[in-house]
Amino acid sequence: MKFRPFQPFQEIDRSKRHLPHWQQEAACYFITFRLGDSLPQTLLDQWKREHAAWLEHHPKPWSKAVEQEHDERFIETREKWLDAGHGACHLRRLRRHEIRECVLRSVLKFDQIRYDLDAFVIMPNHVHLLWQFREGADLSKELKGLKGASARACNLTLGQEGQFWMDESYDRIVRDWDELTAFRRYIAQNPTEAKLRPDEYTLESRHVLEA
Repeated sequence: MKFRPFQPFQEIDRSKRHLPHWQQEAACYFITFRLGDSLPQTLLDQWKREHAAWLEHHPKPWSKAVEQEHDERFIETREKWLDAGHGACHLRRLRRHEIRECVLRSVLKFDQIRYDLDAFVIMPNHVHLLWQFREGADLSKELKGLKGASARACNLTLGQEGQFWMDESYDRIVRDWDELTAFRRYIAQNPTEAKLRPDEYTLESRHVLEA
């Protein structure tokens, strides 16, 4: 499958909650979504305040340097918090391996139909996906369906109700081939950086996208 990077002159569908969300037709995305209890509320509130203040002083469009500053200050910091293993970490323990399988089934359900998965990792309290959408597929709808189906299956297996995933996910259109390879490397190294045992995560590096 040919890799399709961000197209600066193509139409962009923009939306914003706590995070900015950009969508383009048939784009390639790096996605992170996490369990509802994966970050302590005090840390999350602090992150939101600092992020909102920074955005006020850095309106888009951003230069590459400003974008890099944003990712280092806010995205990388949040990823380190996730890797610290806060919350119940339902996707970690061997006795709950079937919970990870519920998520895996949802991730793979429409692979090579609506999207193509290049790489992904299911960590103890979050998931990273590197996927490219096919014509007509919609990021927000696909992500909502994936998270909704997996949440219902996981809650049923755990015998619980309520919020399983945090509502808002992080998504980024992959800018170029260098960024694609950087995300591939990040996904592959994430379990090692978090010091996980092989039974505590599910990783697939398919690398189906070609330059």
